[in-house]
Amino acid sequence: MSITENMVIMIGVTVFIVALFFYLGWVLNAKLGKKSLSSAEEKAKQILKDAEKEVNNLKREKLLEVKDEWYKKKSEFDKEISNKRNKFANLEKQFSNREENIEKKFDLVIKKEKETRDFEKQLNESQVKIHRRLESIKKTEEEQNEKLEKISGLSKEEAKRILIDNMIKDAKVEASQTIKDLHEEAKAEAKRDAQKIIVQAIQRTAADHSIETTVSVVQIQSDDMKGRIIGKEGRNIRAFEAATGVDVIVDDTPEAVILSSFDQFRREVARVSLERLINDGRIHPTRIEEVVEKVKTELEEELVRDGENTVLQLGLHSMHPELTKHIGRMRYRSSYGQNLLQHSVEVAYLTGIMAAEVGLDVNLAKRAGLLHDVGKTVDKNIEGPHALIGYDLAKKYNEDPIVSNAVGSHHEDIEMEHPIAPLVQAADAISGARPGARREPLEGYVKRLETLEALAKSFEGVAKTYAIQAGREVRVVVEQDKVDDTLADKLAHDIAEKIQEEMEYPGQIKVTVIREIRKISYAK
Repeated sequence: MSITENMVIMIGVTVFIVALFFYLGWVLNAKLGKKSLSSAEEKAKQILKDAEKEVNNLKREKLLEVKDEWYKKKSEFDKEISNKRNKFANLEKQFSNREENIEKKFDLVIKKEKETRDFEKQLNESQVKIHRRLESIKKTEEEQNEKLEKISGLSKEEAKRILIDNMIKDAKVEASQTIKDLHEEAKAEAKRDAQKIIVQAIQRTAADHSIETTVSVVQIQSDDMKGRIIGKEGRNIRAFEAATGVDVIVDDTPEAVILSSFDQFRREVARVSLERLINDGRIHPTRIEEVVEKVKTELEEELVRDGENTVLQLGLHSMHPELTKHIGRMRYRSSYGQNLLQHSVEVAYLTGIMAAEVGLDVNLAKRAGLLHDVGKTVDKNIEGPHALIGYDLAKKYNEDPIVSNAVGSHHEDIEMEHPIAPLVQAADAISGARPGARREPLEGYVKRLETLEALAKSFEGVAKTYAIQAGREVRVVVEQDKVDDTLADKLAHDIAEKIQEEMEYPGQIKVTVIREIRKISYAK
């Protein structure tokens, strides 16, 4: 057998074996696939069966839940329906009651309308009767007026005018009497309260008063010192006067040199400086300037301390340093000869006491009283009333508006806005009216008395006026035929009000109206 045939046989056997192998595999796979398919079908059937069972269970649960929810909603709905039925029943009952009330009121209205118609009918009949009666009265009145005109010889207008004049006169008398009674009653009550408050304030505030002058006297050990003060050819005295701004009077007065100046601060600087120069013994222009400057600085520092001590003395606080400095300057200011610092402290105490009596703020009252004349400490080159200057100063340094208003209005330059303002005004008058507290020039005093008499004489019916008791009282003599007893009281009140409005004066002025009847006859 050849090699080719053997290869063919081997290839054929190999193909056969491979074909057999594939065949057997195919047969085996066919049997296994059939078995797996059968098993899958059984599992599918089981799954469907379980799913159906589970669906049935879920269906039963949901049905139960729906039934429970339905029963719950049904219960709530039934309850709500029941409530609404009860409410409707109550409303129906109320409507029924209201309907009954309306019917009753309707019947009552019908009854009232009937009564009203009857009353209107009676009223119309009465009006007709009254109208007829009025016409009859008017006719009778006209007849009587004609008879009266014939009897009296006066026309209707003349009689009416006389009647009206008499009525006006009677009304004036009655009004004057009423005003007098009310005025007397109010004046008595106010006087009692005011006297009580003012007396208490005065009793609790006692201050010494001294009249300030325009000169200071410096005592020297011997008259030889006068020559040293004057210096060679007067150079020392000229240097001293130039440095201090005061007049030095070296006359025949033994052991004394007089310093004259209207400015108290400059006069005090000169006095202290001269005393130091005399004690030191070195008197020449350079030394004079040195001592004067030193004394001036010391006194200005002392002013600040005086202001601070005054504020502490009154129990005040939080005052601006510049205002404190102005208060210190009051020590070297005067008003009608009265020391301004003493006067302001006294006014502060008086205002505080009166404020406590009437229930106002005591601290604000004291501040207003202390600062009321602070405008007098400002440079004299500033023009305007001292009250308004003080008002601007208080506002500038942030004082309370009540305090500022009291300062500006204590002489009525502006309107008073708080009860503390009239208290400051009253305290200022009390302090200035103390015996010996103030002085005023003769010309001013005479002019004030003349003004007082002229003002009182400006009223109708006044015959004579006399200012007495240094202007504390004005007596008014009236014409007895023009002013009766009732109108005399009103005249006194009017004169007092006019004096109060148009004049400035310390304390108070008493107005006395005198009405007398004198009958004169002669025996022959």
